[in-house]
Amino acid sequence: MTDYRRLYIPGATYFFTLVSESRQPLLASDDAVGRLREAFRYAMRRRPFRFDAVVILPDHLHAIWTLPLDDADFSERWRLIKYRFSHRSAERGTTRPSLSSKREKGLWQRRFWEHCIRDEADFAGHFHYLHFNPVKHGLTKRVADWPHSSFHRFVELGVYTPDWGCAIDTFDIAGDGGE
Repeated sequence: MTDYRRLYIPGATYFFTLVSESRQPLLASDDAVGRLREAFRYAMRRRPFRFDAVVILPDHLHAIWTLPLDDADFSERWRLIKYRFSHRSAERGTTRPSLSSKREKGLWQRRFWEHCIRDEADFAGHFHYLHFNPVKHGLTKRVADWPHSSFHRFVELGVYTPDWGCAIDTFDIAGDGGE
């Protein structure tokens, strides 16, 4: 069995990828995205963190978080989010005996991918990758056309222009982001 090692650093900033079980389009409806956002709020009330950026696609999401200076437990936060979303969802996930015995619905892959952000350049690369992801996956031709993204907030703040990403070739933004 693979030995998973995670880097838990209080106050660190992390890039995450969370994928639905079997890549089912779990987050394809506005209702599902609303339940996910409520699950984020639920987790943040119990274990605060700063949400730096997010993009929600039909079968996965990417997020950048900064944790409090005295807490590094991002795994517990993801557990709370997955639990809250799953228990508020009518969707039926994968039905395997191994999931039933653990009272899991099979909506999410058991694990998630994380990357501890090293510096400003690393943050910028992951920040751009996250926001460009709907174009990378062919869900839209323009970053601004994807509704479930923090991109719109960053346009309002002047970080991005509304046409950002229109001239970017998908190969210009490197990495696979845990996909």
